[in-house]
Amino acid sequence: MRAKLRRAVPNIKAAIKWTRASAKRRLRNTAALSKLKTLVKKASSQNAGSEALAAALSALDKAAARGIIHKNAAGRTKSRLVKRVAKGKSGG
Repeated sequence: MRAKLRRAVPNIKAAIKWTRASAKRRLRNTAALSKLKTLVKKASSQNAGSEALAAALSALDKAAARGIIHKNAAGRTKSRLVKRVAKGKSGG
């Protein structure tokens, strides 16, 4: 017979709380990442203004500070974004 697939539930009360907290964090981080990607995409589009770029750079810094993305990943993304925007403005 096939065994039923069950979700593992911890036996320890603290572990139950940890799983509940990690689920909340995962939802929060997923939403923040999605918003971050949207801001970066808007800033890198052809007709984006400097406000969009500033918003994206600020959001990247905040995400790195909160631990949603690594600080080096934030720096790399910022660098590439600024290069892309500068290249678009110069027409090349």
